[in-house]
Amino acid sequence: MPKRSLSAALLDRRSFGRMLAGTGAAWITGCLGEDRRNADDHAKLDFQRDSERRLTGLGPFGIRRYPGYRGLAELPWYEFGADGRLRCVAEDVPQAIDFHAHLGMALLFAPDLDLLARSDRVRHLLDSDGYDPPLPFDLDVYANTNFSDEELRALQWGALQQLTVGSERAATHTVPNLLSEMNDCRIEKACLLPIAFGLPFGDALAKKWIEAIRDSGAPKRFVRGASVHPSDPDRIEKLRRFAKNGCRIVKLHPAGQRFYADAPEAMEIYETCGELGLIVFFHAGRAGIEPDTAQRFNLVRAIEPGLRRYPEVNFVLGHAGARDVADAIPLAQRYPNAWLGIHGQGLTRLAEIVDRVGPDRLLFGTDWPFYAIAATQAKVLILTEGKPQLRDAILRGNAERLLESAQPT
Repeated sequence: MPKRSLSAALLDRRSFGRMLAGTGAAWITGCLGEDRRNADDHAKLDFQRDSERRLTGLGPFGIRRYPGYRGLAELPWYEFGADGRLRCVAEDVPQAIDFHAHLGMALLFAPDLDLLARSDRVRHLLDSDGYDPPLPFDLDVYANTNFSDEELRALQWGALQQLTVGSERAATHTVPNLLSEMNDCRIEKACLLPIAFGLPFGDALAKKWIEAIRDSGAPKRFVRGASVHPSDPDRIEKLRRFAKNGCRIVKLHPAGQRFYADAPEAMEIYETCGELGLIVFFHAGRAGIEPDTAQRFNLVRAIEPGLRRYPEVNFVLGHAGARDVADAIPLAQRYPNAWLGIHGQGLTRLAEIVDRVGPDRLLFGTDWPFYAIAATQAKVLILTEGKPQLRDAILRGNAERLLESAQPT
């Protein structure tokens, strides 16, 4: 279908849905499994949301609400320049390792992105600065709570554009733009984590991102990640090729890939990662904004069998279990091979994680370009004020130790 005709079809969402149903997006319904959720699972999600609304600002850090990402300049570590850029200007802030970042995505019919292009401004997928006035940003709640229904609809619409005509926002999620924001926020390295969605075509993010890193002029600023789909019959062979090409982390997204983390095919992936010295990074837990048909796969308890069976494999639970953090914390307490990526969690919850799990397996990550880098960094700086060893461990030291353990063979 020519681009102009496809754009017109996008104006009618029913037509668009029928078009996707008749093309590559049919993979979604083919991958759905049984719904394992029970009444307690639904109640837990409702309780997390309700308690978060009631308790924000009542914890040890008080009210921490700012006018958008740029409003973080009110904090002592940042300045907002006349050029419209937010910068971390505190030289005692450690040069960090961002363990959770992405580049722009173009899948299925979408034209390839120029991942080496520059733009004046990054349009984050959840963009509090894209409004006048900016959307309020509360550091004491789960990150996506800060966004209006309008912005969440824009996120969903953008995901559809990434499958079809291409996304204007995604076009700003490039290596040079990421490097600029990393430089602004004292980030030395970023781990880039693609996702293999299992689409029938146009599904080669890892290859495209590896090429972009290679051609960026700054390959040492990035840690290569890879992804395979559990239903891919060539998944093990691909893992071996990725490891040979220098990838050190394998990203798995149960909701995005429509699988349960304890599926036999997934277990086979973990076993191979153990042989190759690769880290397994999960999107762990329910974010609360994913489609209900996908949400079922994000239950944290499905990760436990892999943790137990493969103690030699280091597993990172991204977002510290997201809104299911109450289930992720006990896993990290029981299993020394479970690490928690802290992105998304609010300040009060982060303090609880440090208290209950300890600081030695917590990983700083930003989920760029969904959010600005400073949105997570600011939480760490507030949490660790007056605690330089804790700050260094979360922003850098823990990631260094974990990456040293990942030596692909």
